[in-house]
Amino acid sequence: MTQKALDVIGVGNAIVDVFAHADDAFLAAHGIAKGGMTLIDEEEARSIYDAMAPGIEMSGGSAANTIACIASLGGQAAYIGKVANDELGAVFRHDLRATGVEFDTTPLENGPATARSLINVSPDAQRSMSTYLGATTQLTEDDVDEAQVRRAGITYFEGYLFEMPRARKAFVKACEIARTAGKKTAITLSDSGCVDRQHPAFIEFIGAHTDILLANQAEAETLFETDDFDEIARRARTLCPLTAVTRSEKGSILIPRDGDVVVIEAVTPEKLVDTTGAGDAYAAGLLFGLARDMELGRTGALASLAASEIISHMGARPEANLYELAKKADLL
Repeated sequence: MTQKALDVIGVGNAIVDVFAHADDAFLAAHGIAKGGMTLIDEEEARSIYDAMAPGIEMSGGSAANTIACIASLGGQAAYIGKVANDELGAVFRHDLRATGVEFDTTPLENGPATARSLINVSPDAQRSMSTYLGATTQLTEDDVDEAQVRRAGITYFEGYLFEMPRARKAFVKACEIARTAGKKTAITLSDSGCVDRQHPAFIEFIGAHTDILLANQAEAETLFETDDFDEIARRARTLCPLTAVTRSEKGSILIPRDGDVVVIEAVTPEKLVDTTGAGDAYAAGLLFGLARDMELGRTGALASLAASEIISHMGARPEANLYELAKKADLL
């Protein structure tokens, strides 16, 4: 039987998120950089976890969050990511499959445990992440399912995972498969620190393999080495066919290589609770719209709507049905 076409397949770090509220004093006491993502080892993960306030645990990972949001929008989606054959790995697999997403990556039998991200949310809704990567570092080219990539309109890569040499080879393999099949590729930069560390490699990869680039303002400024928007737009056009730059409450900007910049207004929720996953949800709306050939303004509006739902509650996966929200807003 012929399998269904996919709107998007995501490749990223398969992580279980642990959320808790914390004040600035807690962050300082544990050396946690506010508003950023810091990689930690297993011992540090255990120490911070033991000290955190009571919270909630749920499957996460940037690209996996995006893929879950695409499923909530009514899209067909799949995911490639490495978990261990352990309890958290089983939880991650169950949570993602329960959304209707295909997730068939073979679990790691011998090696590091399933990854987890300890996310402390401060009163101003900023999230500070301390991440133990564990099994995610073991993703290789062998985990890329060629048939699955060929079925996807867009193959989407998570910038955090780009720092892993073996995973980067998997990215290139997937890009070559997508290009041969006449499909598109996309990448999110994930973190300005990541961009700074891998700057030449990112420029090379995006220029050679990527059709759609997603970044927040800080990441875009780091990648293009300027804070002048006109210059960012000029450099973006030379690097990639379409670039999306998010600017928090200022909305976002879509920069097509051929055509005018499209300014997208932010959608403000009734209450801002937690910014974790806002960029992931924005990416979902954008990629879903592009996969369905929606025009750019409508696609951007859908992306902003998805992001608004995510920041209205704790956690990086939607609590409301995004398809129903989009229908109500006359975007689908």
